[in-house]
Amino acid sequence: MHRSRRISWTAGVAIAVVAMGGCAVGTGGGAQEDTAEYDSGATLDGELSVMGFSGVDEVATSRVDFAEAELGDVEVELIEGDLDIQQFLSAVASGEPPELLYADRDQIGSLAARGAIIPLERCIEGEGIDMGQFRESAVDQVTLDGQVYGIPEFNQVQVTMANADLLAAAGVSIEDVNGSDRAAMTEANRALTKSDGGSLSVIGVDSKLPEFLPLWVAAAGGSLLSEDGRTASLDSQEAVDALTWGVGIYEDQGGFSAVKAFRDSADFFGEGNQFATNVLGAMPMEQWYINVLNEASPDAPMAFDTVRTTSGEPIAFAGGSAWAIPSGTENAAAACRWARAMTSVDAWRAAADARLAVREDEGKPFTGILTGNSVADEEIRGMVTSGGEPWDAGVEAMYEANDHTVSLPANPADAEFEQAMQDAVNSVLNGEATAEEALAEAQETAQKALDEGWKTLEERGAE
Repeated sequence: MHRSRRISWTAGVAIAVVAMGGCAVGTGGGAQEDTAEYDSGATLDGELSVMGFSGVDEVATSRVDFAEAELGDVEVELIEGDLDIQQFLSAVASGEPPELLYADRDQIGSLAARGAIIPLERCIEGEGIDMGQFRESAVDQVTLDGQVYGIPEFNQVQVTMANADLLAAAGVSIEDVNGSDRAAMTEANRALTKSDGGSLSVIGVDSKLPEFLPLWVAAAGGSLLSEDGRTASLDSQEAVDALTWGVGIYEDQGGFSAVKAFRDSADFFGEGNQFATNVLGAMPMEQWYINVLNEASPDAPMAFDTVRTTSGEPIAFAGGSAWAIPSGTENAAAACRWARAMTSVDAWRAAADARLAVREDEGKPFTGILTGNSVADEEIRGMVTSGGEPWDAGVEAMYEANDHTVSLPANPADAEFEQAMQDAVNSVLNGEATAEEALAEAQETAQKALDEGWKTLEERGAE
């Protein structure tokens, strides 16, 4: 059986000169006509071009090999480079889309609303994809108006990371900086922060704004968007309180600009990172940074915990990727087979075996892989090897966080919603507005975008 993989060193996708703006691309009403009859036992052929995925590490290549074997004689082309949304939309509008798309889950809603990707009901049924294996928060991110438009892949969560030596010297604990008691975290930040000649020399706590505002709002029991994805809550009391508190963390250290400048000067991925050089007390951070720290600075004095709700429970705001099938694809059956194969337990097992082998050869611990598939996660967790303390505690916190994820549902205006939120937070960080003022303006902007997005989606469905 012959298989080949072609890697394109240019984007390789036709670009149509169209005005994108807020206009819909593709045809929602005819989306199902673009699909083939899915049959998990069918023999596949033809070509499969994949946009947005060009991973080259062992976790990616082992799964690609597995998926290619599942596709038989299909010729796979992994289009070089990261996903360019405008380029993708142009390719769909020109009638020359790739056969498969790899995108962030928070992009799926607007792509579906534009008619650029198709619903996957027939794909899921025909390939026998068990959506019950996937984490609910991940599925919510790819479900728009009751229809699934993506198959979740990796999962990304946040973990509280801290310098244990700095905590001890300041007389505070990991529990004081995990978010469970915001007043205690404010005081811990003041105790940890140090200045030298008026310049910041140790960041006490980094509240990671603007990107982690949804996490802090969820930790207080709120949400920035209703469960049906139709109503913004950017001006809720939970959001105002979270933003006011998070900005206050920076103000107690001389302001956001001072913290950001000092933070940006760190060797984030190297042995001179902020924890190894004792210039950062604590911050929430995505779980992959545990592995970065373990490799770059294995002797760093680390302490770990989950991020905690204000009632003390573990929480994380899920992010990650998904596979979607573009409208107008010429080989939907192969695309669906690939999506099923790449997210299957068997594929993740192959990835974990490959990563474990590499880590053993390097004499380093295998810290696990977080996926959108809870069955795969449980199996991979059993393969984790000990790196000793504090790294084992970090891995434990990572898996605990992965079991307590929340997310925002897909919506037809996710880019506009995200921009409104980011603009609001930045205006408060820069001292241009209060939290109440900024979030009230963001609420109006986001709700208008949501209303227009849902109206467009409903009109397309009625055609």
